[in-house]
Amino acid sequence: MGNEITLDSIDRDILFHLSQNGRLTNVDLAKRVGLTPPPCLRRVKRLEEAGVITGYRAVINPQALGRGLEVLIDVEIYAQDRKSFQEFEDTVVSYEEVIEFRRMYGRPDYFIRVAVADHAAYEAFITGKLSGLPAVLRLESHLTMKEITTSRTT
Repeated sequence: MGNEITLDSIDRDILFHLSQNGRLTNVDLAKRVGLTPPPCLRRVKRLEEAGVITGYRAVINPQALGRGLEVLIDVEIYAQDRKSFQEFEDTVVSYEEVIEFRRMYGRPDYFIRVAVADHAAYEAFITGKLSGLPAVLRLESHLTMKEITTSRTT
């Protein structure tokens, strides 16, 4: 975060409501948290300036974009030097199929979430892009049986 601030219960309530619906008007948000609009807007601006609220986004249905198959991939790599790590990360982050990419503590070294059209597109991604990278030691794919929840705020 930018500037450290202390969050009170109203700030947390504001964050909860905005995380559920980032398009709430200030008037609606103020009603939900028990404030009048001017102090509510000041709190939202303070949360934005402090880096607590880092942005607003639309949640898109992946099937509408022809990317209805999501696969979670564990990746272990050979590399132990910073340059190899960075080259691997720079390459993977450039792939349009990658929608989440994390370096992990322990094993696996990386966690990648990809969204593609179907199984053939996933095979093309794995064989044509990911498994061909020089740093890759092992890949393990996980297909979702059922999505229970997608995101929560802390």
